Amino acid sequence: MKSKTILLSIHPCFVEKIFSGEKLFEYRKKIPTDIDYVIIYATVPIKNIVAIVEVDSVLEGSPREIWEKTKNKSGITEDFFMSYFNQKNNAYAIRFKEVRKLAEPKAINILENIECPPQSFSYVTESLIKIEEKFGLQQMAV
Repeated sequence: MKSKTILLSIHPCFVEKIFSGEKLFEYRKKIPTDIDYVIIYATVPIKNIVAIVEVDSVLEGSPREIWEKTKNKSGITEDFFMSYFNQKNNAYAIRFKEVRKLAEPKAINILENIECPPQSFSYVTESLIKIEEKFGLQQMAV
């Protein structure tokens, strides 16, 4: 059985938009659709895990369909979105349900079997309870 938790690398400017609520969706060219949680790794210059997110849903469709459904809480411009999905038939949007910012960013190697940030995504094999303990968080409702 695959993990329902994944690790994503996200640029800090988009992480800030997620924290502010301006960005409710994270877009990907390929992503598992059966995920429950996303651990956010903020890329350079932060280079740390900064949040854990409960996933509401993962939308799949053409780039145009996904843009129309998500544009009001995209946190990006349509031009940026369309450029990202240039020449692609499918687009994915992870809709965030609950974003929990860590009080202190954590090094990526705090997670078992993960040594470096993923280019796309990585499955996280640890249980949510163990992850929350490492992050110093209260348990999320399951």
